Amino acid sequence: MNTLMQRKYSLCFYLFLIALQAVTAQTDDYLQGIKAELQKKWPNNRTINLVFHGHSVPCGYFATPEVKTLDAYPYLVLQQLKQQYPYAVINVIVTCMGGENSAQGEKRLQRDVLTHKPDVLFIDYALNDRKQGLAASQQHMEKMIRQALKKNIKVILLTPSADQNVNLLQDGNELELFATQLKNLAKAYHIGLADSYKQFKQVVAEKKDLKAYMSQSNHPNSAGHALISAEIMKYFQ
Repeated sequence: MNTLMQRKYSLCFYLFLIALQAVTAQTDDYLQGIKAELQKKWPNNRTINLVFHGHSVPCGYFATPEVKTLDAYPYLVLQQLKQQYPYAVINVIVTCMGGENSAQGEKRLQRDVLTHKPDVLFIDYALNDRKQGLAASQQHMEKMIRQALKKNIKVILLTPSADQNVNLLQDGNELELFATQLKNLAKAYHIGLADSYKQFKQVVAEKKDLKAYMSQSNHPNSAGHALISAEIMKYFQ
């Protein structure tokens, strides 16, 4: 290999390391202030509000119409946070609605979400946004992101969880398109992203039975919710 080629490969590898460090830094540092608050003891601590906004999955719908609130990922996150931060006072507030998309969620944001003064806002709409399309989804997601950021709220977007009717290993499938769009939004606004889609895709890639993580075609079961909560918890380590 000549010197010029060596330099090109060295530059590419260097840029890759920078990108990797940037992603790691975002996960490690994005909630640094919140993590510091969670470590405080009485009487110096305060209530931390985590608001989960989205469709039926964060609501805890399993096999419709059954709702298993305490088995859904918002409350799995709460359980894990309380193990990690035993002195913290944490409110988990779920403002989601079954069957809703981001257009409807954006209309409710001021009234139903921001009124709770979230410290962290989690937004999970991609699974239901397929019917309105990528462009409309991006428009409404951006409006919610901007409203939250104006109030200095930390925002973490969630990529879609699985739908058994979608081949997760097919390049460019509809869920992957939404996952990519959300990743781009997170980068553009310098906010967080919990990649649920990546976790479910990994299940299929490892030739595990996706049904073991699902309660019905588009709703995860407890094992599926555990995959999502694990992605979120990366921000609190």
